[in-house]
Amino acid sequence: MKIALQIGLIPGSTPADKAKWAKDHGVEGIEVSAFGGGLEKMKRDADSINGIVPICSVCGNATPDGERGFDFLHGEQAKRRASIDGSKGILEFCGQVGAVGQIVPPIFGSPVVPDLSPWMTALEIEEKLMLEACKELGPFAAERQTLFMLEPLNRYEQHYLRKQSDGVRIIEAYGGEGIGLLSDFFHMHIEETDTPQAFRDTGKHTNHIHLADNTRQEPGTGDIDFVAGFKALKEVGFTGYMAYECGISGNTPEEKEANLKKSLEYVRECMGKA
Repeated sequence: MKIALQIGLIPGSTPADKAKWAKDHGVEGIEVSAFGGGLEKMKRDADSINGIVPICSVCGNATPDGERGFDFLHGEQAKRRASIDGSKGILEFCGQVGAVGQIVPPIFGSPVVPDLSPWMTALEIEEKLMLEACKELGPFAAERQTLFMLEPLNRYEQHYLRKQSDGVRIIEAYGGEGIGLLSDFFHMHIEETDTPQAFRDTGKHTNHIHLADNTRQEPGTGDIDFVAGFKALKEVGFTGYMAYECGISGNTPEEKEANLKKSLEYVRECMGKA
């Protein structure tokens, strides 16, 4: 298993500075964001990062117009199309830089399609829309040797995919290549009754990990049992990247940097114990 950091968490004033800090501190991958400049900014950042530390993943989705693109399950076809087309641009980028893939919650909040019961509930409509999106994005990703990775979130952020088994249900119903699963310790701590067992049950589908403690800050600031989680991941053969997606505690840049270093050592200790 390899430790990665989201680029916004790394000390430094430029992408190259951040990549050098990451390399100097044993970080093996950098996760970039689809926001704050979109595809063009990611390409510029990649030019500075490449050759120092690999770009392992892209978090989020932006439409071709630069808007947030989480409308895969929207009732309006134009919005669904914009999210899918935005994702294709990011998946193209992922293939070019050799990233594992793009991480996407397909929707935030409540359903935006109608409940047409008894013919079909809102969730049943969403399921069909999700599968249709996978049928288009899966082959596109697979051709570029990357993944469109579904991210289950907790109940306070998303109604549709909440448990790991929800993501696996979509992956297995789709049944093809190019669709993966992102597993996030923070969200799992809320939704799963037993995180290590959830990994044992569904972890063969996990392609990428997000790390955060139950505080939503860096590992080591809360009470999540990372040793047990890492042990279960090893049992199912996971060898991929685990990227920090969290806040970093501290009131000054110096405190945040010190706490990030401390957390990196803590995660390595947990990996060793596992």
